[in-house]
Order: sequence, then C-alpha cells, then structure tokens
Amino acid sequence: MSSLKILPLVLAAAALTACGDKAQEMVGQPKQDAAPFTGTGVAVFTAPEWKVGDKKSWAEQLKVRAQYGMNDYTRSP
Repeated sequence: MSSLKILPLVLAAAALTACGDKAQEMVGQPKQDAAPFTGTGVAVFTAPEWKVGDKKSWAEQLKVRAQYGMNDYTRSP
C-alpha cells in the first residue's frame, strides 16, 4: 500500500478517538458552599476583631482590610 492510501485511514482513526471520551459526571452529592461569614473553623484564618457567623462584623472586617491592609497607597510613606 502506498502512503496516500494509508493516510486517510490514519486520519479517520485519529478522528474517531475523540468519540471514545466518557461522560464526566459528579458522583454523589455536590458540595454545598457555606456563607462566607460562617468562617472556616480554623483559628489561624480568623481576625481577632471578627465574630464568626456575624454577617455585619464580617462586612466591616472586609471594609477595614480593603481600606487599610490591602491598599498600597495608604501604606506607602
């Protein structure tokens, strides 16, 4: 057989390999996300001024962190 006759067979075989993918479905129940203000349960990730489960305290802590802790313009001399 010449290479011109084999080439379409190789291309057809390569095209059909994509048909062999299996469906990717989640097994079991999906993980439900918790509200961000409920915390992680790890004390290292908890700011001292923040009360776990208090939505108002969580929002205030984010505001303070964005204003002072994460803002390079307010931290630079």
